[in-house]
Parts: sequence; structure tokens; C-alpha cells
Amino acid sequence: MAEVTREIVQDVRIPAQLTGRVQARRITIPAGAPTGPHTHNGPVFGVVLEGTAHVQVDGGPVQQLGPGEVFFEPGATPINRFDGGDTSLVFLAWFPVPDGVEPELRPS
Repeated sequence: MAEVTREIVQDVRIPAQLTGRVQARRITIPAGAPTGPHTHNGPVFGVVLEGTAHVQVDGGPVQQLGPGEVFFEPGATPINRFDGGDTSLVFLAWFPVPDGVEPELRPS
């Protein structure tokens, strides 16, 4: 019988006050529909399920992430690009927020 394996694919330290709860969302971005430059009111962790994510954080290089690959968007940091380009994109995203706060995407 095969052994269970566990591989760390992401390890990010966040302030303890952001962990009142974590909201998870399944998000679909249709082909050709960019989200535009934005920020979030807290960090975002995610994994691509379908398509290719084109991600650019705070003026850095554009990353192309495929199914199974993880990403991190720091809170209050410019997200210059996050879209699927010519194909639709489906991903799961986790939003750690303090109690009483809703995750927000703020256009820049």
C-alpha cells in the first residue's frame, strides 16, 4: 500500500489579530474579464483549480499559475493583475479576517 505524503507548498506568517475567522470562496473569472488593479483589506491565500492565473503583486513580475499551484496576496498591497487571460479561471481563496470584518476587494 502507498504511503501518505505531506508536502509544504506554502508557509506564510500573518499577524495573530487577523485570525478571528477564515472565509473560503470559490471564484470564477470568465475569459477576458480582468479584475483590474486592486487591494484587499487582509491577506488572501489561494489555489488555482482550472485555467491559468496571471498574477502580478506590487509591480513584481507577472506569474502564471496552473491548476494545483498556490498564491498569496498580502493585505493592503497593490495587486496589479489577477485574471485568466484568454481562458476562464477558477480558484479557491481563503480570507483570514478579524471577527466582525468582511473580506473586501478595493479597486485601485
